[in-house]
Amino acid sequence: MTDITALESRITAALDRIRAGVETLSQDAVPSPDTEESALQTQLDEERTANEMLNERIQALKSQHEDASQELEQRIATQEQSLTSLDLALQTMRHANEALRDLNAQMRAALTEGVSEPEMINAVLAAELAALQAERKAESEEVSAILQTLTPLMKEA
Repeated sequence: MTDITALESRITAALDRIRAGVETLSQDAVPSPDTEESALQTQLDEERTANEMLNERIQALKSQHEDASQELEQRIATQEQSLTSLDLALQTMRHANEALRDLNAQMRAALTEGVSEPEMINAVLAAELAALQAERKAESEEVSAILQTLTPLMKEA
C-alpha cells in the first residue's frame, strides 16, 4: 500500500506540474484584457493625435486660401478701378478729338469763305496735328501699361 500511496503522490505532483504549465501557456497565449485595452488605448491616442494634426493642416490651408483669395479680390478691384479711370480718360480724349475735328471743319469753312490770314490757320492746324499725335502716343502708352498689368494676372491664372 505504501507503493500505491507513493505512486498516488507522484501522480498528483505530476498533475499539479502539468496544470501549472498549462496555466502558464494559456496566460502567454491569451493576452489579458488589461494589456489588450492599453494597446487599443495607445492606438486610439495615436489616431487622435494624427487627426488633430490633419485638422491643423486643413485650417492652415484654409487660411492660406482665404488670404490668397482676398489678395486676388483686392488686385481685381484695383485693376477694375484702373480700367474705369483709363476708360474715362480715353472717352475724354475722344470727345476732345471730336471737338478738334469740328474746329478744323469750321476753320476750313472760314478759309473757303475768304478769311485773309492763312498763316494763322496753318499754325492752328499744325498745333492741332501735334496735339492729336501726342494723344495717340498717350493712348499707346496707356495700352502698354494695361498689358503690363494684365500679363502677370494672366500668367497666375
